Amino acid sequence: MRILHLDSGLSMRGGQFQALRLAQGLSQAGHVVTLLAREDSPCLEMARTAGLDARPLTAVTVRRLSRQADLVHAHDARSHTIAALLSVAPLIVSRRVSFPIGGGLARWKYGRPRHFIAVSKYVKSILTAAGVGPEKISVVYDGVPLLTPSTAGESVVAPASSDPQKGTALTVHGARLAGVSIRLSIDLEQDFADAGLFVYITRSEGLGSAVLLAMSAGVPVVASRVGGIPEIIDDEKSGLLVENSPQAIAAAILRLQEDRSFARRLAARGRQSIEERFSIPVMVAATTRVYERVLSC
Repeated sequence: MRILHLDSGLSMRGGQFQALRLAQGLSQAGHVVTLLAREDSPCLEMARTAGLDARPLTAVTVRRLSRQADLVHAHDARSHTIAALLSVAPLIVSRRVSFPIGGGLARWKYGRPRHFIAVSKYVKSILTAAGVGPEKISVVYDGVPLLTPSTAGESVVAPASSDPQKGTALTVHGARLAGVSIRLSIDLEQDFADAGLFVYITRSEGLGSAVLLAMSAGVPVVASRVGGIPEIIDDEKSGLLVENSPQAIAAAILRLQEDRSFARRLAARGRQSIEERFSIPVMVAATTRVYERVLSC
């Protein structure tokens, strides 16, 4: 297959990493892959470093290269809009976010793709609520690399974020919660190397790729019981799900700090679930099956 990927992100967040990992996996499987990304973006630079055919995302390149592709796969909202206007090949759109879809032009835009890939069943429900037929939506969970297991130190790690929807319960008392010091991380993979616990608090979440990375590193997780997160954490078995209150979060943290044997069991089961359900090869294979179904119609 010849697949043209589009991503307009300015920074490397979960969606950009998924687009890059997917493009690499498809290329390694023998498909012809081109990735279009913002000229000033780290996604474009990383794709080129990885040896992919990566070019600047412009209206001209989308129009021209979509004529040569079997499929166009847009990975974010802006590239969805661009492709809806300009793509010649059938369009597939990844939907990762959990906010509702508006009316008017948004309805036209969401009527253009041949198929949607939702990052969770929760996100699929948002698409169907907006009028997208369920037969046009496939759920494909994120895939993450299997990281080196953490040495299980004492630090409690949480992602540093300027998003007001994320981490609000942790910042009630600065970077401390009920006497527990929180390390706010801008490089999760690095900080997971010696982390003892990962805390992910959010009001809205399509899936939670940072949670998957923690599980991959064998770090026990405390996360909000919202959005798609309950689809990846089996509560009390591969992590702990909590309500968004400082009291509930603090209680879960203290429980895992005091019962290290329980924390180790959660971490081991979490890492096992990455290998079985959320690996990069699983994600690439599931996406490939979506492509094949779309092209067979």
